Amino acid sequence: MEHHPAVLRNSPPPPPPPEPLPGGCQISCANCDEVHTVSRSVSEFVCFGCGLVQAIGRADEVSSGDVELTHPLPPEESDEGTFHDVKFSKHSSQQEDVTCPPPPREVKEGFSGAPKLSNPPPPTEDVNEVAIEVEREEDSGGVAGETFTDYRPPKLSVGPPHPDPIVETSSLSAVQPPEPTYDLRIRGDLERTEALSCLQIETLVYASQKHLQRLPDSTRAGFFLGDGAGVGKGRTIAGLILENWQYGRKKALWISVGSDLKFDARRDLDDVGAKFIEVHALNKLPYSKLDSKAVGVKEGVIFLTYSSLIASSEQGRSRLKQLVQWCGKDYDGLIVFDECHKAKNLVPEAGQRPTRTGETVLEIQALLPEARVVYCSATGASEPRNMGYMIRLGLWGTGTSFLDFPDFIGSLEKGGVGALELVAMDLKARGMYLCRTLSYKGAEFDVVEVPLEDKMMVMYNRAAEFWVYLKEKLESEIALLTTKMPKNSQLWLLYWGNHQRFFKHMCMSAKVPAVVKICHQALAEDKCVVIGLQSTGEARTEDAVAKSVNGIELDDFISGPRELLLKFIEESYPLPEKPASSSGEDGVKELQRKRRSVTTGVSYTERTRKAAKLQDESDTESETDSESESMESDDEFQISEISDSEPESTESDDGFHESMESNNGFHICEICNSDTESDKLLQCSRCKQVMHPACLVPPVTGSVSADWSCLLCEGKAEEYLRQKRKSIAQQLERYSKAAERKSQILDAVRSLDLPLNPLDDILDQLGGPDKVAEITGRRHRLIRERDGNGVRYQPRNSKDVSMEMVNINEKQLFMDGKKLVAIISEAGSAGVSLQADKRAINQRRRVHLTIELPWSADRAIQQFGRTHRSNQASAPEYRLLFSKLGGERRFASIIAKRLESLGALTQGDRRAGPSLRAYNYDSPYGKRALAEFYDRIVNQSSLLDIPPGFSIEKPNTIEEFIIKGKAALASVGLVKDNSYVDDKDIHNVARFLNRLLGLQPEMQNLLFEFFVSILDLFVQNARLEGQFDSGIADLKANTIKLKGLPKNVHVDHLSGASTVLYTFTLDRGFTWEAASTLLDEKKKDMIGSSRIGFYESRREWQGRRHYLLAFQGSSGMFRIVRPATGEAVREMPLLELEEKYSKLKSLKKARTCWENEFRVSSKQCMHGPNCKLGDYCTTGRRLQEVNVLSGLILPVWATIEKTLANQVRKSHRRLRIVRVETTTDHQRIVGLLIPNAVVNSMLKDLVRGQDINDSLALEDK
Repeated sequence: MEHHPAVLRNSPPPPPPPEPLPGGCQISCANCDEVHTVSRSVSEFVCFGCGLVQAIGRADEVSSGDVELTHPLPPEESDEGTFHDVKFSKHSSQQEDVTCPPPPREVKEGFSGAPKLSNPPPPTEDVNEVAIEVEREEDSGGVAGETFTDYRPPKLSVGPPHPDPIVETSSLSAVQPPEPTYDLRIRGDLERTEALSCLQIETLVYASQKHLQRLPDSTRAGFFLGDGAGVGKGRTIAGLILENWQYGRKKALWISVGSDLKFDARRDLDDVGAKFIEVHALNKLPYSKLDSKAVGVKEGVIFLTYSSLIASSEQGRSRLKQLVQWCGKDYDGLIVFDECHKAKNLVPEAGQRPTRTGETVLEIQALLPEARVVYCSATGASEPRNMGYMIRLGLWGTGTSFLDFPDFIGSLEKGGVGALELVAMDLKARGMYLCRTLSYKGAEFDVVEVPLEDKMMVMYNRAAEFWVYLKEKLESEIALLTTKMPKNSQLWLLYWGNHQRFFKHMCMSAKVPAVVKICHQALAEDKCVVIGLQSTGEARTEDAVAKSVNGIELDDFISGPRELLLKFIEESYPLPEKPASSSGEDGVKELQRKRRSVTTGVSYTERTRKAAKLQDESDTESETDSESESMESDDEFQISEISDSEPESTESDDGFHESMESNNGFHICEICNSDTESDKLLQCSRCKQVMHPACLVPPVTGSVSADWSCLLCEGKAEEYLRQKRKSIAQQLERYSKAAERKSQILDAVRSLDLPLNPLDDILDQLGGPDKVAEITGRRHRLIRERDGNGVRYQPRNSKDVSMEMVNINEKQLFMDGKKLVAIISEAGSAGVSLQADKRAINQRRRVHLTIELPWSADRAIQQFGRTHRSNQASAPEYRLLFSKLGGERRFASIIAKRLESLGALTQGDRRAGPSLRAYNYDSPYGKRALAEFYDRIVNQSSLLDIPPGFSIEKPNTIEEFIIKGKAALASVGLVKDNSYVDDKDIHNVARFLNRLLGLQPEMQNLLFEFFVSILDLFVQNARLEGQFDSGIADLKANTIKLKGLPKNVHVDHLSGASTVLYTFTLDRGFTWEAASTLLDEKKKDMIGSSRIGFYESRREWQGRRHYLLAFQGSSGMFRIVRPATGEAVREMPLLELEEKYSKLKSLKKARTCWENEFRVSSKQCMHGPNCKLGDYCTTGRRLQEVNVLSGLILPVWATIEKTLANQVRKSHRRLRIVRVETTTDHQRIVGLLIPNAVVNSMLKDLVRGQDINDSLALEDK
């Protein structure tokens, strides 16, 4: 077992260090790896290769050959070997216990336990520390600009404008699609009817055009439609079906998420003038041939769900084979994967299995290589690994830069947050991807933290105590079992799964009062409300109704958390096996009956194994929600039990022994009736019965002779039965006591005060079904009786409405204004439009409440799209509700992570949730912060940062917090044996936040705030070091001009798109006039601030000092402006500002010095005229050239990656994605930033690669 890296036990010693020169020790530079010999008496050194100043451990702390770097590089940037945050120098000597050093941070003086760090001596005169500082600022990239820009088709002007404002990510808007060459056959009809807007017609043209092309592996190219929810993808698909119909392709497959959407498909086809095209719901059709006389489906659209796609009949006939047979092997019609994110888990996270849906989507594409594939989803690729099923995009494999999908994923992960945007740009440039979304202009977003009411606080505390109590009881019960259970048994998987669901219910219930209050307020303001949640609690309700003595009538609504807990204990509480009683004459007869009926053939396990070989397909229809697929077995068959009425065995002894010695020998013990391998059983030489040696009374130990016989055959049946009765009595006593303990725990659960099912509670408080439209997946619900006494369990539909149409009917009642509140779940609302439609009666503004965040941001974005769609009278108000519990932020973390990083491919409109970014804890920095957190709590390392709410004047309270925090983490299974954290948990932020929910609110919030404070320090340090990855950054300057003509460095033979190298000239300077004006403005805004003003560096370099303007930024930080480079991206701490710079009192001197540096910086860098890099160095230079590689990037990705990897400077090895906009003609370019020193070698490598590709293309021809 590996433990937390803060205490490394029995770690292998590092290799011995090389022998240093006399009087010194050897150390390598953290930047360029050049090895230096330095004196043991110094505390820092300067690399003569790159000029970087670096601190080392104090001379009295290191021995010869043992030197440790302490800065300037953070752990992940060092070239040295690292293990989490523990740094080992390449030349370190052997050490036994190594403690994890804290991240660089300000040391709080006076706190006991904080090490005293001596200030290092100032850098030597020939090292320009300001130049290093500026270089770090430049490496960090530019500022993030506007995320979205207005959209209109750039190369088509057919059709009316879209009814609502449409936007596109600014990175995508910098890429032009190829020239449209496809001529639509239905163009005339569309222009006459105006059924489709110009951007929908644009999709038809590019999708049809791409379907005429082939990928390098000879399959037909596909198209990816990534338009956001509400843009009108359904009608666009209908237009594609109609266009293909005109070419005689009269069969189409439309695969979506819900069978109700079949009615929307019918509506969309009618709207585009295709009423003559029939839509056949596959779930209503038999499993026989679709084009047979009995079924009669010769042409039209087969509409099916992803669940139907993976379904099979009881006779083993699969829907997949049925569809392939209907299409035919040469099928060249449409396959539309609508809401294709359902297939995203084809390549899941480590430790998980691919879903059957993902595998089947991949299989049908392979079986129909000529099909015209369209991937259609607003959240089609939430992460690069979720694109595994999109094989028709030609991003990896034959003829690409990536050997296979894992190679593609690995390269993108190196590119950071912006790499996925590059993929989107690449696809758009090839004409196989379009992605637009409704503008969120007018929409409002608010994150509402709901405080826990006193009653809920008491409930939560008692519930948390009970789960700890239950854990202890389960552990003690397992210890009493004679058969030991492994630590990672199914019991603990169920325990923690139910633990998470239980407290998720509690968090939802805590928000019910706030939901009701907001609803009443919105209705009073003449608005209507949509409440979004994920789960309905129907399964728990069914369990409670089934156990009710009054049938369908109950006293009150059920408590979801209580029913969940009761079900878990009833079904999973570990009990000893209850023995079957056997006594007197009945016992003798039972033994005799067993003796006569014994079969020495194959056991049940072996028989079912043989049966399995005969059945290779499923025996039952499995059209269920495929979200549960991740829990299903990989087996594609079910085992049917062989009849018990088999003929008695007449096998000879030899036959039996042959069976016993076979590879598949399983037999049944005649005493305990369990299956066991044959070689672990004893066989009576007389009656031929087999049994475990331990089941005999007394047990048989050691080896036995070949003529061994059982007690019955030896005439000792009475003694045997007496011993067996005694054994049964003991087992019954153990069982009864355990059952009594289980009953006491169940009684304790029933006595707990727990909240009601949130859905039922909200529905009831807002007026019941007459006032609230419920659009969910449940079929029954509890409704309060009209007299107010008790509740009744009844179907959701009425006599006039079928169950299949109940959600459609509820939606219409809401859109007609007959019900002004709608509650939606994912299962019931997929594809449903609830916006303030101008065609609907109810045009009130929607207030969309999200009280239960979905498990993925994909679903959150889908749910947002229910109320924000085309043709709306007003944009919605979004309110995301969280209880003030640290643990619940885990769910917000998932959403924030996706909204922040999905970019163009997922329509995670980052303006849709700006405040959610503060909740992104499951990030690389969050993982490092969690490891640091465990080190502080578990190993009680020195606290260089004080937990929020505590004071350094009271160290005893901090120590008490650490002790209690450690105990709390142990109670939820994160700390093992009160001493260590499992290696798999050290960086698992999701599990940490999950388990945190099970603590009492006060403790979980204290621990959470401590974790966040550490995370904030990591992020702050990353920003200070210029290592924070903010995705695509805007390069800003006063003037940006394109230098010369762009160079085409690569051409894609399939699409004709090219890779282009742009060179820009930037003037980044900040004139004295602009600086003095800015100073006057800041002084007006910040009256009384004495630190605002001009500063000069305290030290000189080559007779020069450097100057800046500083004004207050965020808390404790200062924004800085330099004459040569303008405003810096990073902010400077006050301590650093006052340490390195002194404020100028004379404005006249400030002007002279500012203008002088402004003038000198136009021709030389900050290193001076003797800089080793010469003209290639741009550090601090006002006028500089910037090279950006744009256009098609993926075909040359491998070449660029290899070229950059060979560079000496670390800043030149990074893949940085930037956006540049010229100040003259506002031309916007997005691409890879190529350092000046790299351009020539990159061009040579690209030319070499192009020549190879051209020769291969000629060979193919």
